[in-house]
Order: sequence, then structure tokens, then C-alpha cells
Amino acid sequence: MSVLPEVRDQSESYALLHLVQGAVITQAISVAARLGIADVLADGPLSAPDIAARVGSDARATHRVLRALTGHGVFAVRPDGRYEQTSLSDKLREDATDSMRGFALLMNHPTLWEEWGHLYDTVESGEANLPKLRGMGALDFFHANPGYAKVFFEAFGELSASETAPILAAYDFSGFGTVVDVIAGRGNLLAGILGQAPDTKGVLYDSEVATVDSPALFEAAGVADRLTIEHGGYLGKLPAGADAYLFKHIIHDFSEADAVTALRNAREAIAPGGRLLVLEYVLPEHNEKHIGHTVDLWLMLMLGAQERTRAEYAALFAEAGFELTRVVPTGSPISIVEGIPV
Repeated sequence: MSVLPEVRDQSESYALLHLVQGAVITQAISVAARLGIADVLADGPLSAPDIAARVGSDARATHRVLRALTGHGVFAVRPDGRYEQTSLSDKLREDATDSMRGFALLMNHPTLWEEWGHLYDTVESGEANLPKLRGMGALDFFHANPGYAKVFFEAFGELSASETAPILAAYDFSGFGTVVDVIAGRGNLLAGILGQAPDTKGVLYDSEVATVDSPALFEAAGVADRLTIEHGGYLGKLPAGADAYLFKHIIHDFSEADAVTALRNAREAIAPGGRLLVLEYVLPEHNEKHIGHTVDLWLMLMLGAQERTRAEYAALFAEAGFELTRVVPTGSPISIVEGIPV
């Protein structure tokens, strides 16, 4: 009599396998974004051959990519075999509100894949690996590789832009007389703040290169008459006397020492009774799933920097002369960490 082999529960193994193969899905989404499949499906369902004809790809290979992504909720298939948009694939359209197409393109870039291949070295040494790999710091590497820099900053600019409406919905800026947005780039968030708070003035603080397009942006927003642009560096002295100093996705780029310096500069400049507003991903205390955890690994790999928990922000604020008063969640993963000078 034959004995059947014991059937083992392999569900956990296959659950892990799905996670391990996440890089394959990343590539498939990136290919769909690069081909513009979501854009051609914006007007309605199409067969794989029709999609391929419009985007210039192989019909069978296109079907196989779409089939794989359909299983993850990116695209859907009708009973007649035609593929159609889902709420996820809609965000791959170039002109979509809160589009993530730029980020999908970035995640396919060979330069980025090469960098992530060295995460082991960073974890082993505890030091950022990008300067070792490239022989220069991140900013110098971007200056030396403008094509990659364009893809990188467009992706993160897209992500940052998606956070503006949730921030404005979560926090009332109208009580401030003057808001200084530190290292604000073009100033999209500050333009939104001035639009929300008609009696508030704004100071855009960044380098001359970063702010070259800012006047047109604020003119188009109808708030240029309440804006001043001042130029300076990351750790420079800040415009003095404002009652709100805003740092959005800046402090997490710094080493601990530089983060303290930047916040002390704000402490020196801030008016009595003013507010420090640090807008970052605040990591949950109990390691729940959060986008900030993956961004934290990115910062560790590239810059030797970090995301922080509420407790870590409280300690950082205290060292710079502020008391953390509250953390305001928004409708996006970003939070507003508020402090007062002490």
C-alpha cells in the first residue's frame, strides 16, 4: 500500500514569495506607464492588440503585462477580453489629478535599480552607500546627471503636489501674519496657503535657481502681491520676524546635526508666539505599514538621513529650542508636526 506524502501548509511561503516578487510588479507598472497604456484607455476599453497598436508595442507581450497587472487591481478585463481602466491605473495617466506616472517611471530607471542593489552594504555598515558608489554626494550626482535628476525630481514633485490639498484641508494657516516656507522650491504649497489665508503674507526662501519660475506660479495663483522671495542655502540664516516657519520634506534629508542647525535657525528668526511647522512622514510607534518606512530606507541608502517618530521629533525640537505641541494628520501620509519656541 502506497503512502501519500504529507501535505504541508505552504501558504506562508507563497505569501512571502509574492512580496519577494514585488520588484517584478514594479517593473510591469513602470512599463505600462512608459508605454502610456492608461492614457490610451482613458476613452474606453480596448483589446490588447488595439492597445499595442496605439502605443507601439508587441500585442502578445502587452497582453501578458496587462494580465499580470490585472491580478493586482491595476487595469481590469471585461468578459469580451478587452482591458479597461481601474482607479489605480487611472493614476498612471500623465494628466491625472495626483498622478503617480512620474514615480512609476523613476522606479524603472536603471540608475535607481543599481543604487538599491547596494542596500545590503548600507545595512551592514550603517552608512549611506550612494556617496561610495558614485564618488560624490547625492546633489553633486544629480548635477552631473541631469537626465536622471529630471526623472527623479519630477517623480518626487508629483508626490509632493498630491499632498497640498490634504495639508490645506487639515490645517488652518489664516491666523498667521507671515509664513516663511524654507527651501520651498517653486512654492506650490505656499501659493496654496496664501490662497487659503487671504490676510497672510508669504516668504519663499530657497536658492535663486530653485525659484526662477516662482513669480509666474504665484501670479497665476493670484497671490503674487503678498509674496516675497528671498534667496539662501539649506543651513543659512532665515528671514526674521515671521510667526510661522515651514519645512516640508526638508528635515528628513538632514543628518541629526544639520537638522538641529536648521531648526535653531528658525528658533533664532521666529517671532514670539510663532509656530514651527515640520511637514514629514511621522513613523507610527508600533511599526504599522506606512509609506514612511520605505522612504526611510531610501534616505538611509542615499543620504544617511532618516524619517522619525513623534517621540524622535519631540527630542529634536527640544534640542533646537522648541516644544512639540501636536502632530496633525492629513488625508495623505504626511503629517504636520507643530512646535512653539521655548
